Amino acid sequence: MRAGVGRWLPGIEVARRYERSWLRHDLTAGVVLTALLIPAGMGYAQAAGLPPESGLYATVIPLLVYALVGPSRLLILGPDSALAPIIAAAVLPLAAGDSARAIALAGLLALLMGAILALGGVLRIGQITDLLSKPIRIGYLNGIAVVVIAGQLPRLFGFSVDSVSPIDSLRGLIEGVAAGATNGTALAVGLGSLILILATRAMGTRVPGILIAVVASVVLTTLFGWQDDLPVVGAIPEGFPDVGLSGITWRDVVSLTAPAFGIALIAFADTGVLSRTFAARQGRSVDGSQEMVAIGAANIATGVLGGFPVSASASRTPVAESAGARTQLAGVVGAMLVVVFVMVAPGLTTYLPTSALAAVVIVSAASLVDMKGFSWLLRTDVIEAALSVSAFVGVTLVGVLPGIAIAIGLSFVAFVNQAWRPYRAELGLIPGVRGYHDMGRHPEAKHVPGAVIVRFDAPLFFANGGIFDDFVRSVVEAADDVHTVILAAEPITNIDSTAIDELVELDDFLRSREITFLIAEMKGPVKDLLQRYSLGDRFGPERFMPTVGAAVDSITGRFRGDLEPPP
Repeated sequence: MRAGVGRWLPGIEVARRYERSWLRHDLTAGVVLTALLIPAGMGYAQAAGLPPESGLYATVIPLLVYALVGPSRLLILGPDSALAPIIAAAVLPLAAGDSARAIALAGLLALLMGAILALGGVLRIGQITDLLSKPIRIGYLNGIAVVVIAGQLPRLFGFSVDSVSPIDSLRGLIEGVAAGATNGTALAVGLGSLILILATRAMGTRVPGILIAVVASVVLTTLFGWQDDLPVVGAIPEGFPDVGLSGITWRDVVSLTAPAFGIALIAFADTGVLSRTFAARQGRSVDGSQEMVAIGAANIATGVLGGFPVSASASRTPVAESAGARTQLAGVVGAMLVVVFVMVAPGLTTYLPTSALAAVVIVSAASLVDMKGFSWLLRTDVIEAALSVSAFVGVTLVGVLPGIAIAIGLSFVAFVNQAWRPYRAELGLIPGVRGYHDMGRHPEAKHVPGAVIVRFDAPLFFANGGIFDDFVRSVVEAADDVHTVILAAEPITNIDSTAIDELVELDDFLRSREITFLIAEMKGPVKDLLQRYSLGDRFGPERFMPTVGAAVDSITGRFRGDLEPPP
């Protein structure tokens, strides 16, 4: 019973084994974390086109729920810069300028996303992150960074623009500056905040630069009375919103289902990577499907309590770790202090400039940019670099939601391309070296007299069966006095019905030339497929060899024929 509770409610197990020596570290980390939770939550809500206070609601609930059901001891959930533009793209067109409806739609989006993740976790499909390869993720996140930064630049200059793409945002920025819409005070505060955050990061100060910048901007606005001269966040409504998703219709559910799937995929991809990384640092491991359930539960809870979709934070989680957090209690402390802020001092945000929040979001979004990773792709694999660029272009020019579809589609294209035209080789013997080696890479390798040995580095399926057949025939045509073809089948992990036809045609071709076709190292499950396709008579036990060396021994009559080339 206790093991079952510990599996689905890890927080209870942590509390049961909690050590007193951890308390000071968790409390300290919670206090430091709060300084980031408030401005980051409000800033990302603003980036999502929602009232800033909704970012606080979307901060508190996920932290509390995840502390109970989350498998990671350090992960900090909350509003995220990667999700903000997706939320805006999905919600704002349906809201049509109605702030209350936008909040309700964002809550519905979180609820749908949470349900998708929770169901996926229960069905044990945590491996869904494999749909996004590294090149696609690099391009996608670089594109997200551009979308977020472009959307925040007008706010940095003290005005806002209506835009649905980075190009619209930049066009609106240029037109606004040209028309004299720039608010000099707001721009000074925003640029000052940017410089302060970057400078403190460069100096490695113990106090987070975001906290210093936000506090400084509030203090200066209060002292000089700038609240009437530049855009400010304004006072947060006292207390928390009423529970409910008022005004939601089934049409809204249908409209937001597709975006919910996209957001769920991205949120879990980011969270899964962070969760595994920080667990490994503590010498622990996390279950991907359990993580999926936990993120789903957190989003369902925040969806019905005035929040919006959240995921793990790549900026706040490292802060919690560096501040000494030991368990989920650090996140709980941070959530409780945010509640105190909302209940006791909501008026402080009356003096918080929106340009300072824009600076916070811009710096956080810039951290998503991975030029080092893209440069590495350029040096190592041009095709993967091109895939990364395509994902980047899809997100920035076509749109965030279509960009998700493009990114996933490109992942499949990359897979099919690799499997369609895999590496293939003819193998031979190298004097004095064990085994059989690629003759294209080792010119010194020699043929086994009377035989050709071929290898095909992919599963056989409808798209590459013909390529396999043509490859083997071309090797046979180029060889002299061939009486045996040996297929090194270890890389072949599957064969579909179309490829089976190609395999039979190849066998018929070789038979017509009185050439024996032997298959070495084929995996048991693949042999079972041949049986199910009723090919047991054609490909009997005598056609299969445990190793390539055993196949060579069978035709040369020499034991351990792979130790040296034949005379």
